[in-house]
Amino acid sequence: MGDRQPCATKEPAINDHHSDNPVEGTDEVIVRRFLTTDAARPEKVDAWHAKGRRTARENIADLVDAGSFVEYGRFVTPAQEGKREVADLVLDGPADGIIGGTATVDGTPCAVFSYDYLVMAGTQGMRGHRKSDRLIEIVTRMDLPTVFFTEGGGGRPGDVDWPLVSALDVGSFALWGAMTTPRIAVVSGRCFAGNAVLAGSADLRIATPEANLGMAGPAMIAGGGLGEFAPEQIGPVADQEPNGVLDVVVDDEEDAVTVVKEILGLLDGPIAGTSIDDGRQLDLRDALPANDREAFDVRPVVETIADEDTVIWLRSAFAPELVTALARVGGIPVGVIANQSTAEAGAITHAASTKAADFLELCERWRLPVVSLVDTPGFMVGPDAERTGLVREASRMVNAGARLTTPLVGIVLRRGYGLGAQAMLGGSTHRPLMTAAWPDAHLGPMGLEGAVRLGMAKELAAMDADRRETVVAQATVAMREHAKALNAARYFEIDDVIDPIETRALIVATIGRA
Repeated sequence: MGDRQPCATKEPAINDHHSDNPVEGTDEVIVRRFLTTDAARPEKVDAWHAKGRRTARENIADLVDAGSFVEYGRFVTPAQEGKREVADLVLDGPADGIIGGTATVDGTPCAVFSYDYLVMAGTQGMRGHRKSDRLIEIVTRMDLPTVFFTEGGGGRPGDVDWPLVSALDVGSFALWGAMTTPRIAVVSGRCFAGNAVLAGSADLRIATPEANLGMAGPAMIAGGGLGEFAPEQIGPVADQEPNGVLDVVVDDEEDAVTVVKEILGLLDGPIAGTSIDDGRQLDLRDALPANDREAFDVRPVVETIADEDTVIWLRSAFAPELVTALARVGGIPVGVIANQSTAEAGAITHAASTKAADFLELCERWRLPVVSLVDTPGFMVGPDAERTGLVREASRMVNAGARLTTPLVGIVLRRGYGLGAQAMLGGSTHRPLMTAAWPDAHLGPMGLEGAVRLGMAKELAAMDADRRETVVAQATVAMREHAKALNAARYFEIDDVIDPIETRALIVATIGRA
């Protein structure tokens, strides 16, 4: 299992002491260690496996390098000695339902925590909270990224040994929320109340399809007089993926561990020796449709610029008019943000602003350079858009970009219009370390035809309908010529106009020198 526990071929007897044991008490420690393992509870494990699930220790073992897991608090038991025998608590409540420690993942130091659903439904005991407090404090001092498998039912009401009134002084939530090192939560099965808050407070949430994530479980909802609900009705993936709560939805726990490893690998920094010209960049010349009013999927563009098989899409079902991803470009870990014209024509909505701001803030915390691929008519406008609270979130997106201290590179693929384009570029075309455009790109203070109609409103009002549309068409053509990327470069509003096949090399050169 990779947790430094002795390999037992049979269950040790509790009183099986050997006369030749050189250290008094060692046998007892070996027995008690065994009792914290999956091998000590085969019936529960078999039932869990029958549901297609892995145990907490199996997930940890799959994630960490063999032999690297240093466990804390394995002998802690639930605070229920006032109503249960200690031997019963040792057998039924190993580690008080939370396993945690430090380890390496593909050689990268990290911390791993997991609630254990086979111990009192993964609920949070009072000693378990002390343990999580200790673990979070330790890994904060060690400056370790942390992976947390958060499945569980929230606070446990049955810990009678612990004198308390409200338990509102528990420190785990504040300590976890204050962490500045990367935090990744993995959600599978039922994850309610305090467990859900820990998941929600992480930087990223990875979930399996059967996950249910909610601020309260069925008992608390019923207790509040809000009705009777099955656990599966509360916060299913079908709700939590499109609303942006979940960052990545995977097939199962094994897939979740794979994605966690990929993300942790990005925190290791650049990989030397990655080829810049990998033979795929020629595809970028034909990546955009000939008709610049035609929508296209920007994701193949991102995947071509990025190193092969390194792109991890985040919050794909939320605000699809904007895509966000983690990837490597020329071996360098980056965050990628791009407008998606197949949804809302790539306009930046309230939800897209939220998604962008959250992502830029993540890249800043994780010290990831940002690559921004721009193809937007700007922020969504109109009364309906304003009713969503667009002004606040659009401005938050601008602030997040302007506050970036990590390198930012902007590439205008096709349309770079208005404040929305500025927001994609940190607030200004001169905010990124490099702002370049592809040859057929256009830049303007707003959509070109709209700019013509607004700028010539008085003159157009005096014309008949046929004449008006002819004049608008002619003026739009002239404005398109003026708005060409080469003209914007001539005025030095952008730094360069490039052949699309140069995009990858430009990104690598700029970020690499920063």
